[in-house]
Amino acid sequence: MRTLIKVLRFNLSFSNLKSISLFRKMADNKLYDILGVTRNSSDNEIKKQYRKLAKEFHPDKNPEAGDKFKEISYAYEVLSDPKKRATYDKFGLKGMQEGAHDGFGGDDLLSHLFGGGLFGGFGGFGGGGGGGGMRRRQRGEDTIHPLKVTLEDMYNGKTSKLQLSKNVICATCAGKGSKSGLTEKCHTCNGCGLKVTFRQIAPGMAQQTQSRCPDCQGEGETIKDKDRCTSCRGKKVCNETKIIEVHVDKGMKENQKIFFRGEGDQQPDVEAGDVVIILQQKPNEQFQRNGNDLHVKHSLSLTEALCGFSFILHHLDGRDILIKQPAGEVVKPGDIKAVIGEGMPIYKNPFEKGNLYVAFEIKFPEDHFTSEANLKALETLLPPRPEFTMPIGDHVEEVDLHEFDPNDRSSHSGRGEAYASDDEDQMHGPGIHRCATQ
Repeated sequence: MRTLIKVLRFNLSFSNLKSISLFRKMADNKLYDILGVTRNSSDNEIKKQYRKLAKEFHPDKNPEAGDKFKEISYAYEVLSDPKKRATYDKFGLKGMQEGAHDGFGGDDLLSHLFGGGLFGGFGGFGGGGGGGGMRRRQRGEDTIHPLKVTLEDMYNGKTSKLQLSKNVICATCAGKGSKSGLTEKCHTCNGCGLKVTFRQIAPGMAQQTQSRCPDCQGEGETIKDKDRCTSCRGKKVCNETKIIEVHVDKGMKENQKIFFRGEGDQQPDVEAGDVVIILQQKPNEQFQRNGNDLHVKHSLSLTEALCGFSFILHHLDGRDILIKQPAGEVVKPGDIKAVIGEGMPIYKNPFEKGNLYVAFEIKFPEDHFTSEANLKALETLLPPRPEFTMPIGDHVEEVDLHEFDPNDRSSHSGRGEAYASDDEDQMHGPGIHRCATQ
């Protein structure tokens, strides 16, 4: 096996050299032609030629040569950078636009073959796990769609149909945009797919920016009106409506994503992105969810809290479950009781569930709900009052209780304000007046 790998590495390295040579034959010489140099020119030769042409075609000296100066500046920007120049030499302008890398070595290709490519079962061979030097196909953007679901849907599971509108490659022209694939070089960007903008910021200083050509959308070529495809009108894609089925599994949560791989918008020579469905839960009036647990509130009368209770809870799956408390176990305000195994199904393991928690509120009776005689009889049944001894003396003062309303300012008035009024009268008394006049 080791001998086989060595032979493969040698053959792949040799084929890689052949591939690079083939790329160079296929690559264009546009940028070299713009500067008037050859592919074998040194960095100094390229620099000298750029300075010569920049002086000749500078907008200050030759206002009509603005476009030519932009081309010269862009060509020098690429050829003066060793990495950009190497990429351009191998793949040309189109390869640079598509994000081509600087090539790949024999080990990288071997890693690609053994690491999930042709021989996916031998993931460890090839001397590494990356293969990152390989040129990859561009990938389109994902399409995001929110889907509103109820808590019942996530408890029981549901299949929803969603109608999507997306771009697909034109079947009439097979994504070429024209009847017979006829195109011509874009005159705006001169076929490079990039628009170079030149702006003078100071005498002898210029700023240059580049962006995708708006006329050819970065493709470097355009289609005449008479040659455009009748179906897509030269856009290479057509709009299509498609219905997909979204399976909401039991136990899924809010903001969970469901992926439809490769169902996004299509473009020629671009890998389609995904359609991503994001679940959004509608509010539920009765149940609140916390992870795999459910929470509800229930109000008890004072009699139920003291003497036991039973009530029916209508669950999310349509069942009616009986919840009861035997007599003798007192429920206090704010108590929380758990019903084990009646919460949300656990995602990808729906036979197991979280818990259901019930928070109790105690509703007390209204004032004077029964006679004094009944209250005295009730008192004999309840736990005894705490012992109380009435103090004796002049320092003992009895007061009354009143209802408190935080929004009623008059309810705040009392003895404190009376004392404050007395103090204010003293502040305006004769003694204070005399001090103010002295």
